[in-house]
Amino acid sequence: MERLCAASLSFPYMRPTTVRCATLHDQKINFNHANVYDKSSNFNHAKFSLPLPKKFPPTISEGHRLSSLSRGEKIICQSTVRPGWLDTTIPEPLRPYFMLARVNRDIGWWLQVWPSYWSIALATKPGVLPDVRLMILLGGISLLMHTSCCTLNDLHDIEFDKQVARSKKRPLASGELKPLQGWSFWGFQLLLMTPLLLALNKLCIGLAAAQHLLWFLYPLMKRVTYLPQAFLGVAINWSALVGWAAVRGNFADLGTILPIFIGSAFWTLAYDTIYAHQDREDDIKAGVKSTAVLFGDKTVYWNLGFTAISIGCFLLGGYNGGLGWPFYASMIAAAGHLLWQVLTADLSNPSDCHNKFFSNKGFGMIVFTGILLGRLAP
Repeated sequence: MERLCAASLSFPYMRPTTVRCATLHDQKINFNHANVYDKSSNFNHAKFSLPLPKKFPPTISEGHRLSSLSRGEKIICQSTVRPGWLDTTIPEPLRPYFMLARVNRDIGWWLQVWPSYWSIALATKPGVLPDVRLMILLGGISLLMHTSCCTLNDLHDIEFDKQVARSKKRPLASGELKPLQGWSFWGFQLLLMTPLLLALNKLCIGLAAAQHLLWFLYPLMKRVTYLPQAFLGVAINWSALVGWAAVRGNFADLGTILPIFIGSAFWTLAYDTIYAHQDREDDIKAGVKSTAVLFGDKTVYWNLGFTAISIGCFLLGGYNGGLGWPFYASMIAAAGHLLWQVLTADLSNPSDCHNKFFSNKGFGMIVFTGILLGRLAP
């Protein structure tokens, strides 16, 4: 038998999607629509099938529920959906490149840009707003840094990605793009970044070049150490040093920026360990090393330690930088946000790990607001 059912669903491009199905009495089912989306169909209509749990007997929805027809052991849902913006705005030949660069997922950009915004606000003179033009410039550099590093990561990990459920449909792993196309695209992104970097001072240019070298090495770390997330913490938060140098032009006040940099690295170590739990079982089978594999069931205890170090370093940096009371108030909220992530994350549930990871753009906003108001406070 099969069930023909009406379902309402969120339909983001290439993300796990939660389906609330009338036939299954509002039971939530997670699936990746990329496996079933028929691109030749009308963009406003999609059809997909899911296994029907045995504990749900064949029934016909009644009352306010949309009608369902019992016809089998699979549920075939049809729904009016809103397609992702890549489907509707980007020509089909270019979509694999946008997917390779993760342009459709803004979280990577936020995690890259927040540390630079924190340091810009911290390096600005008391009572003065940060330079908006500089923030826009570093925002553009962070975007291209993020997209080029996603390309690099996939180029390094083609064989690994083929063995991991979440990544095996990426353009390079699936064969949609060839490695030569990926390397050419990476070079194109570096070319786009060059004029933006040349608008910064020489110290910033050197730091940005060093950061890209760190990003180049990062994918290799999962082959040699169980702590690639620690290396990621250094690589992605290197942007804090770039932001500081863009304002100050030197590192004479290391007592302020260094604790912020270290605190940011431990923040990354915590959130990316949670994120890595999505792929833990696949990583073990593929031989990929990560803190999720290393810590296992003890992850929560390690992450509590990382949280304490992170918040402690932020407090030290703010104190040495002479920030006012709003900063310390924001640190209470920031600590609460990190503790919520660490203590409530269901590490056996990929969807929950994914959601906790994405929540860190909010953490970044909390810290930035605290530094900004702390700098403006008398």
